[in-house]
Amino acid sequence: MVELREHEAHTLLTVGKLGGEASVEQLMKESGLSDAAVMRAAITLQEKGLAIIHERKETVVKLNSEGRLDVRKGLPERRLINALEDLGGTALRSSAFEKAGLEKQFASIALGWAQKKKWTMLDTKADVLQAIIKPELGNDERLLQLLNEKENVVVEELDSELQKAVQALNGRKLLDAEAKTKRIIELTSAGREALKKGVKETSEVTQLTQELIVSGKWKKVKLQEYNIETPVAKTWAGKKHPYLQFLEEVRDKLVTLGFKEMLGTAVETSFFNFDALYTPQDHPAREASSIYYVKSPTQGSVQVSKKTLTNVKETHENGWKTGSTGWKYKYSIKEARRLILRGHGTCLSARTLLSKDLQVPGRYYSIVRCYRPEIVDKTHLTEFNQVEGIIIDKDLTLRDLLGVLRKLAIEIAGADKVKFKPDYFPFTEPSVELAAYKKGYGWIEFGGSGIFRPEVTIPLGIKEPVIAWGLGIDRLFMMKARIEEIRYIFIQDLEWIRRKAVI
Repeated sequence: MVELREHEAHTLLTVGKLGGEASVEQLMKESGLSDAAVMRAAITLQEKGLAIIHERKETVVKLNSEGRLDVRKGLPERRLINALEDLGGTALRSSAFEKAGLEKQFASIALGWAQKKKWTMLDTKADVLQAIIKPELGNDERLLQLLNEKENVVVEELDSELQKAVQALNGRKLLDAEAKTKRIIELTSAGREALKKGVKETSEVTQLTQELIVSGKWKKVKLQEYNIETPVAKTWAGKKHPYLQFLEEVRDKLVTLGFKEMLGTAVETSFFNFDALYTPQDHPAREASSIYYVKSPTQGSVQVSKKTLTNVKETHENGWKTGSTGWKYKYSIKEARRLILRGHGTCLSARTLLSKDLQVPGRYYSIVRCYRPEIVDKTHLTEFNQVEGIIIDKDLTLRDLLGVLRKLAIEIAGADKVKFKPDYFPFTEPSVELAAYKKGYGWIEFGGSGIFRPEVTIPLGIKEPVIAWGLGIDRLFMMKARIEEIRYIFIQDLEWIRRKAVI
């Protein structure tokens, strides 16, 4: 008779009951033990030669929200062919789409797949659709029905035709796929022999209590051995979001380099966001398609001295004392007071140059949320974070600026190399755009920089040169963490947050 601890004995007996081979999930259901308890018992049984643990990789798929929609309504091409049949087999493309109830974003998808499956033919001149065949239920539709019934399936357990359907539906972004490791516990010949001879459970103490020590019973009980290699239940300790942690590290580095933080509000006046930065009041960046205007109230206080406001006004109109000819238009104080959502962090630089606490020489930075009605793609969002910096000192040159940018890209983003190319901004000259490269990631643009023009500094009372930069710190993090999609930084994916290593 074989002597085993309670969980090992229970697991061995359960595997035998299930035919000598069972998955961890089956053992959990049958024995009532947790996954960690089953695995600890299985490892012990394997060490004693009574069982073998097999690991098998498998892919589990399930419907996402769009996939569930197609289950309810049917695939777009199925809806289209059904509508064509109802219309007699031939109809104008617009009529077929309307009859099928296809939303605008699904119309082209329906037509594309219907033609790819050779269900329909389109006469492009007459814009007429014709049904070629009355198709039977396809493998992709069979898979949709199966997933609707079972919720999720293991790809490797499907037949070859349905496995091809998985690839097709996954390519259409109708499925969510997750790779998993399935563990199977199989009895060895020694394990089967042990079951024949009988299994005896031994009682072991897992915790040495005060009572056992005081009474002296600890001398008579059998203490359970402690195996540090035995897997335990996963625990997720609290930690900061990887991106938040990155931002704090960037702040620490900048402060260590002698930078002081610039602060401001998300709602800004056009004066600081544009006018003080020598951006004309008819510039395209001030159009409603490029900036968010506050609906109510529309006007705010500029909060600068009359002298400063006059200096900026005259610089825009005729160049004032800056050596410039200005923009040659009539400056509007009302437009300067227009309230907007901060479009870039450079407005904080303008405020800082006017601050009574400004120190020369000095280094200043900000990490702030900015807002622009951008077209969303893998590197652009309508809300984004920007790391802004300025250094004010005599004898500063473009070489100093390039050195700072290189340091930021390499030390903060972990870039392998950087490149600069000329750019244009109304408030800097010369202006430089920074891009960086990381092996295995590629090139990514970080943002712009330059030396503030006299039309910016002189009206604000600054005589020394000022080098400035405004970089997308979201993109710096993307390179550091090797993230391809900017939206992934802000999603609430607990699995990613838990598993993401410290940056």
